[in-house]
Order: sequence, then C-alpha cells, then structure tokens
Amino acid sequence: TESGKGEPGPAILDAGWLKAILRLSQSSAPQIDAAPVQGIPVRVYPRSVHVFEESVLFLGRESGRKDLYVAGNARSLAKGFEGETVTGTSLPDGSGLLRCPLTHSNAAFLREIFGFARPQKIGVQNSIGLGDRLGIANPGHLRAVRQTPFRPVLAQQSIRELDRTERTAEEVLDAASWAVFQEGYHGGFGADADHLKLERDIDRMVRAGYTMITFDPGDHVINEADRLSAVELRQRMRSLPWETLEDAPESFLARYRGHSFRLTGGASLLEPTGEQVLRALVKYGGAIAHVLRLFRYLSSHYSRDQFEIELSVDETESVTTPFEHFLVVSELKRRGIPLVGLAPRFPGNFEKGIDYRGDLEHFRREYLQHVAVARTLGPYKISFHSGSDKFSVYREVGRIREGTVHIKTAGTSYLEALRTVAAVAPELFREILDFSRQQYEEERRSYHVSADVEAVPPAGECSDADLLGLFGQDDARQVLHVAYGKVLTARNPDGTFRFRTRLLEVLDAHEEDYYANLERHFLRHLAPFLD
Repeated sequence: TESGKGEPGPAILDAGWLKAILRLSQSSAPQIDAAPVQGIPVRVYPRSVHVFEESVLFLGRESGRKDLYVAGNARSLAKGFEGETVTGTSLPDGSGLLRCPLTHSNAAFLREIFGFARPQKIGVQNSIGLGDRLGIANPGHLRAVRQTPFRPVLAQQSIRELDRTERTAEEVLDAASWAVFQEGYHGGFGADADHLKLERDIDRMVRAGYTMITFDPGDHVINEADRLSAVELRQRMRSLPWETLEDAPESFLARYRGHSFRLTGGASLLEPTGEQVLRALVKYGGAIAHVLRLFRYLSSHYSRDQFEIELSVDETESVTTPFEHFLVVSELKRRGIPLVGLAPRFPGNFEKGIDYRGDLEHFRREYLQHVAVARTLGPYKISFHSGSDKFSVYREVGRIREGTVHIKTAGTSYLEALRTVAAVAPELFREILDFSRQQYEEERRSYHVSADVEAVPPAGECSDADLLGLFGQDDARQVLHVAYGKVLTARNPDGTFRFRTRLLEVLDAHEEDYYANLERHFLRHLAPFLD
C-alpha cells in the first residue's frame, strides 16, 4: 500500500481483491493488501470499504480517476447506483463489479443506504465548520477532526460563496458525503446553509438537504445607533417594523428598562440604563424582525424538527455588547425561535485569513459575558465566524475552558490548497498570485480585510522558497483569500477555465499532500481546546 504522512493511501486492487475486501471489511484493518496478479489496476481507499446487504462498496482510483466501486451479487448491483459493468476481472461465479461516477444521483443513493453519509443536527457540542470551496478538502478536514472531540460541519457554504464559485448547494453536500465515505467517518456531520438573508435562499439550501440554518440579519442592524442622539433614537424606534414584531415600543422597552438580569453562574449582572435599552432596540429591532420573518417562512414551508438555527450578527461595524446579545436572544426566545449558536460581533478585528487583531484581555472579558448569556438563555454555542487562523483567540478560549463553541472556517482551506500548489506546481501558483493581486481592490469590497496589495511582491520577484513564505504574510494571505471566486471562475477566450481545471488537476494528483497540509493546519486550530 501507499502511505501519505501516516495515512493509509490507496492499495492495489487485482484479481484477489474481492475475497480480500470481503474478509477485511469485517475487521478494523486500516489497509487492504492484494497480491499482484491479473486484475484491474484500481487502487482502493481502505477506509472507504463498506458492506451493504450482499454488496461491498469502496472508492478507488483507476487511470487518475476516482470512482465508487460496487461489488457483489450481479443481480442486485444495478439497484440504486448508476454505473458501468467492469469486465475482465477474476470474480467468483455470480458476482459482478460496477464502476460508478461520483455523481449527484449516486451520492443521493449513498445517503439513502448509509445514515452516516447524511447530514444531521449537531446540537450544543463543540463543533467546527469546514467550508470547502473546491469540493476536495473534506477528507483532510476529517483526518484532523477525528483526532478531537469536535463535531464537523462539512457542507458549509454561503450564497455568496456558491455564486462566486459557480457551484450548487447539492454539489457541496455531495462532496461531504463522498468524503465521509472515503474516510470511513461515522461520527456524524452537519450541513450549514450559511449566512441566509432571503426566503429564496432558504428554499435553495433546504431543498438540497442542509440541516443547519444560519440566519444573517446584518443588513438590518443599525450600526449608527451607538452614536445617535436621543431624538434620533426615538425617531428610529418609531419606524421599526412593529407589525412584524407584533409588539409596541413602550411594551418592548418596559421589559428591560429599570430591570436587572442575573446571569447563570451568579457573578454576572446586567443592569442596562434606559438609554442602553433604547439604543439596543434601535440597533437590533429590525434584525429581530427580519429573523422572525425568515423563521416564519422556514417553519411554514418545512418541518421545524429537521433544522437547527444559528444567528449571525458578526459582519457588522458595531460591537455586540453582552446586554445587546441578551436582548436579541430574549426576544427571539419569547417568539419561539430556538438557537443552537450565536455569532456576536466581538471587540477587535476578525479579519479574513489571519489571526485576531485586538486586545486579548478585552476579548476575554467580553467572551465570558457572552458565554454567561448563552448559558442563561440557552444553552447554545458561541460561534466564531471568520474563524480561520484566529489562533490567539483559540488559545485564550481553550485556556478559559468556559462554554461550548462553533468555529466557522472556509478561506483557510483554499489557502492550504494554494500552499500545496505553490510547493508542487510553482509556475501555476505564480499565475494565480499575479492574477489575485490584480483582483484585490475590487474583491476586497465585500470582505473584512485590511491588506496592502503593494506589500505583496509580484510573482516574478519571488523564488520558489519565497512563494511558500507568502503564506506566513498577512497581506499575501488576504490578497489570495478574497480573489478565490475570480480565480475559480475566470475563463480563457475559448470558454475553458483559466485556472480552475489546472488547479484541481494538481491537487488531485497530490491529494495526500493537500490532506496532510489540511490535517496539520486544522489540528493547530483545535489543539488549544484539547486536554
């Protein structure tokens, strides 16, 4: 067998493979040995071997292509899976072999027969979102996560990401199902319909099978509420969507004004002033109403029991105070909207693709208050969005050991893909680097980044070693990060992809290197939380 950095690689599949697989599929053997005798030159992913009824299923590679192979009773092979019969193999009488492409219909049937290949609700457990914009990273993610108690959310994409990568929600979920099958991961995974803002976005993701719904009402947060005068606040308050809220201004204010709120644990007490209550109402009242509209739509069109809800207010200018957190969740709770997690806007800067920038002691104090609110009104998780590479925050939270968390990442897996390409195909990476530099000023507009593109050297000024060094430079990481959509969708004059096909071919040929980079990188994210 081959082995990549301690992981079992594909094993030779030949004439003796069927008996070997049938025998070893009942054991915990990490690899499959097969004698080099006449047969088909397929290399088997050992952890992918599974038995269903009278058939054995596994992923294998032949001539550089990865497929699902289904072996067993010839009469039952075609039931459910679409594929072609493989001939010229030395199989027992009555047995056959199907080679099935990794299509949506085959992924759907895989989910039908294997429960572990279907997404599920994760609940209030430590978890990590592992956005995969290329559709090939999840096996590497799983190799890291299975070494920890964290639960993976593999199929995680926002509408913005889907549009920028020209992928479908179904393709993202299918990639996650094939990954858990390939890695033999039966621990359960989530599927996050991330940053949903519109009813049609709900339809798009729910119909694809997603189980976690992240509502993003950020467009309805009034950031300037922190600075408005008392007169302006009163005017803004009167213009809130009270009909949607099914409430009245004075009734709303009376629930908080003049009251104190003891948080679970006994040490924390929220005592908002009348002004703080009014500012919180103006700041988040429209956001609460928007979440209510989205939740009502979700509940009226789909079964509520199949989803868990996360709320994101992190992509706003204004920091979420512990009292504002308390007010928002209290109002959602009294309207019957349960949360599995909330992503507040923390103090400091959670920029894309780099470590936290801010006062860690201030962050620590605020985080503990948010945890206390979540315990009092939940329990639910505190979510870290833009969670890629926030190593100093995770060291702090890991040291505190308070609360449960959800870490949401995506861009860093794309950067690890580029790191892999820079190591094995530096000329391709040079093209991507210069293209990303050209796209930065336009693409940065929809992301929270601060990179100076002039601090990132053109590819022609970099040695091969310098290229790898760019992944340790904040400016370069952000320039590469935000251009992912243009890199993956740019086309040549003849309509072919300018980078995408070559990028995926390189990563496919060096998948063990990519998996190893991902495993190392995500263990670094999760190590602070381990005993």
